[in-house]
Amino acid sequence: MAQQGDETRRNGLAIALLLPIVLVNVGVFLYPVLNLLSTSFKEALPGGGIGTEFTWANWSTLVQDRFYMEALLRSVLMSLLITFLTLLCSYPIALYLHRSSGQWRTFLLVLVVSPLLTSAVVRTYGWVAVLADTGLIKNGLEQIGITLPFRLVYNMTGVVIGLTEILMPYMILALLAGFGRLDPRCEEAALTLGARPIQAFWRVVLPLTAPGIALGCLLCFVLAVSSFITPRILGGGRVFLLATEIYDQAIVTLNWPAAGTLSILVLVVFGLSLILYTRALRAFD
Repeated sequence: MAQQGDETRRNGLAIALLLPIVLVNVGVFLYPVLNLLSTSFKEALPGGGIGTEFTWANWSTLVQDRFYMEALLRSVLMSLLITFLTLLCSYPIALYLHRSSGQWRTFLLVLVVSPLLTSAVVRTYGWVAVLADTGLIKNGLEQIGITLPFRLVYNMTGVVIGLTEILMPYMILALLAGFGRLDPRCEEAALTLGARPIQAFWRVVLPLTAPGIALGCLLCFVLAVSSFITPRILGGGRVFLLATEIYDQAIVTLNWPAAGTLSILVLVVFGLSLILYTRALRAFD
């Protein structure tokens, strides 16, 4: 009986501790998502109104309209490319930070985190100035006799460059959080046994840091798919992605049911990416 009473008290304490976060999630996440799902099955009325009758018209339009399917494919492929480039640029920095120590590590960590203290809007407009036809990069290349035959801004190229830089701090911090399994003694043992540095990296360091890579890729992919400000500014209204279309449907055309449908589609993409992440973690264990 005493053990049963203790178990009941522990269960009651666990429920009491979990109840606030459950209520918060229901109020600020689950209810809005269910409201979006319900809105996606309603009819759009003139002037931004929402009808009350159930309809499949929004989902039918989403599936049949080639424009939305191209926007979905473009958003996913662009996010995958940005995730890959962000990982490529961030991994050496994170690995160096992990191996550093003392005040030098603290200084480098502050440099990594400092961009997050600046608004993404400000950083994006900074990239507009750098990538413009009269900006720093093109002028610098022209000074050494190199002329780029394409523009670096107001297209997909500008969006990829800007988002890659903006997401790098997130990737670096995620990699550092997942580098806990990396024991320097394992790499030293591989080198002692005759492995070349590149072999030690591919067979020891990379597998041990794989969970951090998976976490960083998941985070950057989700942020890239849902990004609106940077594609809107650096794309110049010429790059059509899911996030920009949600804004146009909700704010410009006042078609809230269509915006809700696209929002649910983005959540489905998030869910699929989370499933792939959990399967990747099981493969690494």
